[in-house]
Amino acid sequence: MFKLYTAPGTCALATHITLEEAGADYTAERLNFKANQQNSPDYLAINPKGRVPALVTDRGVLTETPAMLAYIAQTLPKAKLAPLDDPFAFAQVQSFNSYLCSTVHVAHAHKMRGARWATEESSFADMKQMIPKTMGACFALIEQKMLKGPWVMGEQYTVCDPYLYTVSLWLEGDSVDINATPKVADHFKRMSERPAVRKVMDAQKA
Repeated sequence: MFKLYTAPGTCALATHITLEEAGADYTAERLNFKANQQNSPDYLAINPKGRVPALVTDRGVLTETPAMLAYIAQTLPKAKLAPLDDPFAFAQVQSFNSYLCSTVHVAHAHKMRGARWATEESSFADMKQMIPKTMGACFALIEQKMLKGPWVMGEQYTVCDPYLYTVSLWLEGDSVDINATPKVADHFKRMSERPAVRKVMDAQKA
């Protein structure tokens, strides 16, 4: 049994979709960010980083999306969400997810998390102005060099796909036209049609 701590509009969506795709036995608890619940003593005891997602497992708590996605794929191998029998191919999965985590997500966060990197209001405004350029460049690279199609890793659907879908959801708010990257746009449409994605998205709206 897994317990996922999540919040709407966050990268926790990728793990939530993956749990659903894998047929995992799990529950999801939504944190209220407006009430600063992520920094409550109870939640900080679970995840001292004060962020989501956090995944409670029978062996302890995992944080950081790439780690969670890999763990789900490895502990539920029948779902075939990663090429577990090929170390190089699995490393490619990890490489893609690490790029989303360490580069794309950070670029996006400059829009509303500028206080992590600066103190001057003028710096915050400058960061926000850069978002369309930096996010656009990230997705151009994904389009041209990383997304094999029809899924990220090619014919096999993997844990990379819900993660890319999650980050793609941020593009409109970042003033990036997803249609400028046709392969990404097609991937987004394919993901939107999957039953697991529909179920999780409906749950988020409830």
